Amino acid sequence: MKEFKRTVAGVSALALTLSMTACGGDSETSSGETTSETAATTTMATVAVNTETVKEEDQATLDQIADEYLQDIELENKTIKWLAHYDLNPSTDGRSESVALNLFKSKYQGEIKWYTTTWDTRYSDLSTYVLGGEGIDFFPCDTAALPKGVVSGMFQPIDDYIDMDSDIWSDMKSAMEIYNFNGKHYEIVTSVSAEQVVIYNKQTISENGLEDPWELYQAGKWNWDKFTSMLESYVDPEADCYGLDGFWAEKALFLSAGVPSVTSVDGTLTVNLMDATVEKAQNWLYELYNKGLVINREMFDWHEQPQFMGEGKELFYIVGAWAINTDPETWTTKIPPENLGIAPVPSPAGSDPFQAATLDGWVLCKGAANPQGVAMFGECTRLASKNEQAIAIADQKLRDDAHWSDELIAINKEINKLAEQYPVVDLATGVSTDVASLTTDGGDNVGLRAAMHGVEWATNRDEIAGVVETLVKEVDDQIKALG
Repeated sequence: MKEFKRTVAGVSALALTLSMTACGGDSETSSGETTSETAATTTMATVAVNTETVKEEDQATLDQIADEYLQDIELENKTIKWLAHYDLNPSTDGRSESVALNLFKSKYQGEIKWYTTTWDTRYSDLSTYVLGGEGIDFFPCDTAALPKGVVSGMFQPIDDYIDMDSDIWSDMKSAMEIYNFNGKHYEIVTSVSAEQVVIYNKQTISENGLEDPWELYQAGKWNWDKFTSMLESYVDPEADCYGLDGFWAEKALFLSAGVPSVTSVDGTLTVNLMDATVEKAQNWLYELYNKGLVINREMFDWHEQPQFMGEGKELFYIVGAWAINTDPETWTTKIPPENLGIAPVPSPAGSDPFQAATLDGWVLCKGAANPQGVAMFGECTRLASKNEQAIAIADQKLRDDAHWSDELIAINKEINKLAEQYPVVDLATGVSTDVASLTTDGGDNVGLRAAMHGVEWATNRDEIAGVVETLVKEVDDQIKALG
C-alpha cells in the first residue's frame, strides 16, 4: 500500500458529512433538554431526501483512488450490519451519498444494512440483538459507549482487524489510544473533528463594533479573556441582547482547558476532579454565570434560543458543526449564509488551543458477523478523509448540500485540525450511568455543568469527587478482570 499524501486540510470537510456517523452524541438530560445528537436527528428529518450520487468524472477519480490505495481483497460477506438511530445510506439522511460509502460500494461491492432504533432505546436494542446472536457488526461510538460497553460485553477490541501502524491508520493511532482499556483498543477512529464550534453572526459582530472571532484566532488573540470581554460589552438582557447559548457549551468550554474529568492513562481509568486545571476551568465558568453572560434558559421554558442569533439578539452559540452542514433553510440559528461565522472554542491565554474532540468512528459489536467488512469500510472512510482528490469531491458536496463558501470550508478544516492536534475527550459519560449522572448528565446544576449555572466548584467537587473515584475504580477493576 502506498504512503498516503499529507494534506494541509488535515481532517477534511468530509468529517462533517460523516459527523452523524460517529462519536460525540450526548444523551438527553433529566430535565428533558434536547442535546446535540437528538437535535441533529430532528433537523435531518426536515431535509428533503437527496439520493444523488457523485458525478461521472468524480466516480472515475474515486475508482482510481480505490484501486491505488485500498486493499485488494474479496469480501466473502459483502453486507455489514449497522445499528443506530440514523442511517449511513443516503436515502434517509438528506445528503448525497458520502465518498466513503461510494468507495466501499465500488471497491468491495459492499452494502450497509441498517437496523433502526431510537436514541432512547439504542442500548437496550443493542443488548437484545447481541444476546440474540443477530450478528450486528457495528454501532456508533457516542460518548456513552465506552468503557461501559466493555464491561457489559457489548463491544469487542478492534486490534485483530485494524493495523494501527499501517499507512492508512498511523495518524489515528494516538486518537485510538484514548479508548485503550487494559491494553486493548475499542474504537475504529476514522477522523478527529471538533465536537463543537463557536457560531456567531458577522452582522451582529460588526454592528456592535466587535472584533471578528476568527480573525482574532488568526492573530493569536482568541482566548477566554477576549471571549469574556466581548460578552461583557454586548450583553444587556433589558435590550434583548443575550450572551452565550447552547446546550453542552459548558462541556466545550471546560475541556478547552485541556484536562477532562476522567481519562485513560496507559490503559487505566484515572479521575482528575482534583486537578488544578479543572478547578481553573470551573471557576471561569462560574465567573461567566456571575457576570450574567450566560443566557438564562429559565426565561424561555428551559430551551436554548438559537434563532436569536439570526435576529441579532445573541452573541455566541456553541454547537456541533453538524447544525450548519445541511441546507441553510434548516439552520436553527436562522443566520443568513453570508453572515455565518465560526471559530474554535477559545482556550486560556497562553495555553495550547485544546478542543473537545469527536473521535469519528465506530465500535465493533460482540459477535459481529462481518468485522472484516467493517474494517474495510473503515479504511474507505479513512481514505476519504485524507486523500486530496477525495477531499476535493467532499468539499464540493458541502458547497452543493449546505451552500458553504470556500472560506467557511477552509475555516472548518482548520478548526478540525486543532481538534486532531489538541484533542480532549472526557470518558466520564461512558464509564457508567452513575458516574455520568454525577459529572456530565445530571442536568444544569449537577457536576461539570453546574458552575456555569451558579454552583460554586469547590463545594460541588468535594461532594462528588470521592464517590466518582470509587465508582471509576470499580469499573477499572472490572475491565482488568476481563483480561
